[in-house]
This record gives sequence, C-alpha cells and structure tokens, in this order.
Amino acid sequence: MLNELHIENLAVIERADIRFAPGLNVLTGETGAGKSIVIDSIGAVLGDRVSREMVRRGAEHAVVTATFDISEETERFLRENEIDIEDELILQRRIGSDGKSSCRICGVPVSAAQLKELASKLVDIHGQNDGRQLTDERRHLEYLDRFGVLAPLLSEYSVLYARFYDIKKQIESLRLDEEEKDRLRDRLSYRISELESADLKSGEYDEISSRLSLLRNSEKLTEAIESACALLYDGEENAVSLAQNAEGYAQRAASLAPELEGSVKSIRDAVFSLTDAAEILRDMRDELDFSPEEFDRLETRLSLLNRLQRKYNADENGLIALLDESRQKLDEIDSADETIQKLERELDAARTDLLKKAQQLSEARKNAAIELQNRIVSELKELSMPSVRFAVDFSPVGNEDGFNARGCDNVRFIMSANAGEELGRISRIASGGELSRIMLAMKNVFAENDPIPTMIFDEIDSGVSGVAAQRIGEKLYSVSLGKQVMCVTHLPQIAAMADSQFVIAKTERDGRTYTDVTMLDRQGRTQEIARLYGGDHITPLTLANAEEQLTACEKYKNTKNGCA
Repeated sequence: MLNELHIENLAVIERADIRFAPGLNVLTGETGAGKSIVIDSIGAVLGDRVSREMVRRGAEHAVVTATFDISEETERFLRENEIDIEDELILQRRIGSDGKSSCRICGVPVSAAQLKELASKLVDIHGQNDGRQLTDERRHLEYLDRFGVLAPLLSEYSVLYARFYDIKKQIESLRLDEEEKDRLRDRLSYRISELESADLKSGEYDEISSRLSLLRNSEKLTEAIESACALLYDGEENAVSLAQNAEGYAQRAASLAPELEGSVKSIRDAVFSLTDAAEILRDMRDELDFSPEEFDRLETRLSLLNRLQRKYNADENGLIALLDESRQKLDEIDSADETIQKLERELDAARTDLLKKAQQLSEARKNAAIELQNRIVSELKELSMPSVRFAVDFSPVGNEDGFNARGCDNVRFIMSANAGEELGRISRIASGGELSRIMLAMKNVFAENDPIPTMIFDEIDSGVSGVAAQRIGEKLYSVSLGKQVMCVTHLPQIAAMADSQFVIAKTERDGRTYTDVTMLDRQGRTQEIARLYGGDHITPLTLANAEEQLTACEKYKNTKNGCA
C-alpha cells in the first residue's frame, strides 16, 4: 500500500506531503488545478520517463519520495538486489533541471529499469487513455490468458514452439538449390585446398618474423657478440679474469677485516654471473649459421602467410579456425540430404507435440473465455449497462502451420451495448463512457488474481454521468475492499464514495502559480462535493445535495461492510 507521497518542485507543486489511507482515496479539484500532476509524480517515482520540463521554474531539481508497505514480493526483490530490508519501502526519484535523474530504493542508488521492475509489484496505474487499449485486438489474447492464469501453460507451449522453430530454421539453412550447392562446394573445396597446402601452424608467424629479424641484422649481431666475448673472456685483460683477481684480493682483506666478507660474496657472485654470460654468448657465436638460402625460404613463407591473412582477414589462428569451419560446412553440404531427412523426422515429432500442447492451451482459453464473458457481463450490468452482451470470439491462426508463438488461437472481444444490436468490435460499438466502464469491469475481474496492492484510476469516469457515475463509484469502492484504490474524478457521485478525499487547488502568490493538496474533513467534503454539483456558485441546495449524497454513500458502504 502507498502510505505517503512527498512532492517537491514538480511542475506547479512547490511542496506537498500527502498521507494516503487504505480503501478508496479520491482526488478532486478544478480542471487544470494539477490533479494529474499528482498521478504523474507517482509515475515518476515508479520509474516512468521524466524530463526537465517537469522541474518547477527556478528550481535546481524536483524530488518525489513515496513510502510503501513491504510485502513478500517486494521483500524478495530487495533480497535479490542486495538492498537492506527496513520497516518501510522508500522510493525516491530526483529530476535535475538539466533533465538528468537519479533513482533510489531505501537510499540505495538503482537504475530506472530496476525501479520500474519493483513498481510492477506495487502499483497498477490506469491512465486517461488506457481504455483505448481495449480497442487494440492484439491485446485481447493477452487479457484472456491473464484472466485464465494461463502463463504456466503458455510457457510450456513456448518451449515447444522454440524447439519446432529452431529445427525448421536448420532445415531451411540446409535446403539449397543444386546450383547454389555446387557453387558453395567449389568455393569451400578451393579454400580448404589452399589452407591445407599452407600447412598452417599456430605461432609460426611470430617465429619466422623473429628469425628474419636476426638474419637481417646478422653482421651487426656477429660483430657485437665477438666484441662482448673478447671483453668478457677471450682477451688478455678480460672481465672474468679481472673479477677473479679482485675476488682473491678481497678474500685476503676479509681475513684481516671480517666485515668485508659481504664484499667478497658480491664479487664472487659477479664472477659467476660474468662467467655464465660469457658462456651463453660463446654458445650463440658457435651456433650462428646465417645462409642466404634460409633467408629466402623464410621470406617466401612469411609472404605466403601475409597473403592468406589479407585475403581472409584473419591471423594465423583465425586461418586455422577457418579451415576447420570450411571442412565442417563442406561435410554438411555433402551430407545435407541425409541431415534434412533426419531433421524432418524431428520436425514432425516436434509439430505433433506442439499441436497437442496448442490444443490443450486452446481448450483452457475457451473455458476461461466462458467465465470471463459471464463475469464481464455481470460487472457491466452493475455499471448501468443492463442490456450489454460481451463475448470472446475465437478464430484459427491463419498461417501455413496453423499456429504461431502464442498458440493456435486468434482472439477478439466483441460486444453489444444495447438491446437488439448485433455483437461487434468494441472499437465500433463502445462509446468513450462505455470503454471506461468495460476497462473498470476488467480491472475488477483481474484484481482477484492480481497481487498488486494499489490501483490508480486517472479519470475513469470519462464520458459518464448520473446513474452510471454512481455505479462506477460503487464499483471502485468494491475494488477498494480488497486493495488500496486511488481515483481522480470530476463527478460528485464518485467523490462521495471515498474513504479519504483530497482537493487539489491552484493559487497565485507573488506572481507565481502554486498547487496545494489538502485532505478534507467531513465539512470540507460537503463543500467540495457541492462545488462538483454546481460549480463555484455553492448554494444551500447544492450543499443539501452534497450532504444527501455523502449520507447515501455512507449507508451503501455500511451495507457492503455488513453494518446495520
């Protein structure tokens, strides 16, 4: 449940703190006073798209903070996202004047996507234009599956459909015409022959490059090694001999001054190091064998590797992988007919399993449709549509397979709002007010299987008045017995049904526009409902009507609650 909402510098609201209650919460006020801004602020803190235009002029940022009860669903989300669980769930959205925004859950920075994921477990917002979704027949199957709680069965079907589609794609990729198959076979055979004849070896390119670098600098290398050997070992005054002599003299000194033993050890280590270095250089000098034939052979080999790498845009390991891939593709082409036959047998088996599951899903949908039809008609009759008829129209999927990713059914809702009329598409039959009532009926029906604790209706009363408005108010109250409900309305019949009523009022102070949100007491409610009846000109008659409406709604609610 949404307990508190704090709004700061959002549009014309400088600051507002709203404490919502369980049951039916209603927001009323003049047109343009900012009622929808309150709903927009809830949407913002739940992860909806925001913009810098939402920030109040002159402010650096806008802030919306919402406090919710913690449920099992939200507790699971917090654990999965490693957010500390506290007594309350606090969401915050900060919107900068530069358009950038930040989101926090219980003080922990999160992404807007994470906020939106959590929001789906907290609030269901029905906007002013959501009733138009009912005219989109592509959504009707989704509504039916949701009502029938068919997600598990649909998931099983989806697994089988993915398997069927994967096999089908494999067959299509193997099924080439003979000319294309011959062209591809020739191309692969030439590539395999070319790469096999190159006798590719991993690491060879670097080895050849390194060896050629030595060969290109052979004279300089030989000269340098000869000079180093002479200085280290071969000359009369060589470094090794000098170091050995130094070690002897140091040893004598250490016998007289023991503190010089460390120096003796250092000189001895130097003798060993110089000796090892000299031996390595002499070994390499003795092994040096630079021939023009070797240079030409390596140059030719490196040229071949460079040509292949440029041609196939791959290094030597990539060329080796390309060779293996080409061999595999050639094998697949040569054995394609046999593979296709095997896959077609698998496809037939997959189709059989899929059709069986599709039929099972279809039967479950038809059973759910009967219940949905009865429930929607019952709800709509309670909403002053006494002659309404509502049906779920099934037709087969019209493709070659007879099924698609959602099963073998096409579904659309059809209705007749008045006696004697034929059933027809909702988009052609229903008026704006009827769409609002149908959506409310569906929300009420779906709410039974929906764990979301808070529902928000932004002007669900669009296009209705009189008795229909009274019935919508009663229906909203019925929904609020099991969930927290918030509603923006212009109609006194709905406002009078509220458990808590807030008035949104716009004022001007010092040349600036401000919007204030005030929770009304009983006297304030009477005044506001009288204004909804008669406009700004409140008379004793409109006050009496308001009081009578409030009293009638209280009696209705007492009856619903089992009170005398």
